[in-house]
Amino acid sequence: MKARYSVIVPMYNEEEVIQITYERLKKVMDECGDSYELVFVNDGSRDRTAEIMREISNRDEHVKLIDFSRNFGHQVAITAGMDYAEGQAVVVIDADLQDPPEVILQMIAKWKEGYEVVYAKRLKRHGETFFKKVTAKIFYRLLSSMTSVEIPTDTGDFRLIDRKVCDVLRGLKEKNRYVRGLVSWVGFRQTMVEYVREERFAGETKYPLKKMIRFALDGITSFSHKPLKIASYVGFFLSFSSFIYLFLVLFQKVFTSWTVPGWASIVGVNLLFNGIVLMLLGVIGEYIGRIYDESKDRPLYIVRETRGYPEAEAEDTRKASDYAR
Repeated sequence: MKARYSVIVPMYNEEEVIQITYERLKKVMDECGDSYELVFVNDGSRDRTAEIMREISNRDEHVKLIDFSRNFGHQVAITAGMDYAEGQAVVVIDADLQDPPEVILQMIAKWKEGYEVVYAKRLKRHGETFFKKVTAKIFYRLLSSMTSVEIPTDTGDFRLIDRKVCDVLRGLKEKNRYVRGLVSWVGFRQTMVEYVREERFAGETKYPLKKMIRFALDGITSFSHKPLKIASYVGFFLSFSSFIYLFLVLFQKVFTSWTVPGWASIVGVNLLFNGIVLMLLGVIGEYIGRIYDESKDRPLYIVRETRGYPEAEAEDTRKASDYAR
């Protein structure tokens, strides 16, 4: 019998918390009273995360494991979980327990009312720095103002989606993925549940500043062309300003006795303009880089091993035998 509910848990170096995460998820899903599966996706962890999950999978038939050949990224791990999920309702939740598994029951209740997407909106964010809270707030509102797609603010990837939504998302093959934006883009009936985000149970955040910036760029460039339009507007403004400035210099030279005593101001203006031009080229480069990624058409991820999927395991065994020959 196929599971009615699938819970996708992307993991990267979560050995300190994964056992507790499994226990809390199992307790919550046992309470729902229907068949379920827990799909853990190991995104190339370098610690004992995959080993722990193999042991759990061996003793619990509800637990399934997808083990990547290397780290492909959080959003790709979520995508892989959707590719393998069998449930009529699919839940995505991180392994760090900042998003309480108990909220899943509220999501299921909303799903049974007829909603096809149920996302969790944060009322408070405990255990996060002032800088993280402020930058996250600015980003969500900036993204909302720049796109034509209504992406809910103060939400993450913690959400429930219906089977039909999952199937549509599986057909979207873009490489630089922003899953929460894609869920909003596909539409369907959506609602929310509110919750308080807790502190990370153990371990360290997997989104340092560098990854946060990259993630923000993926979100903006995937759903908005406005940065390119802004680049055009700024370029036009700089060209017009330069023409006016050149006209004033020629006017002073021909019709007045006053001339520029030095070139320091001109050098300063040139440096400013050159910096702006390079910045705009960087914006254009972001879009070109994404076009390049799409044109290569490489697979989103490579699976090294699966647990809990008999057909996939048989295929893995067959391939291993072929290699041995």
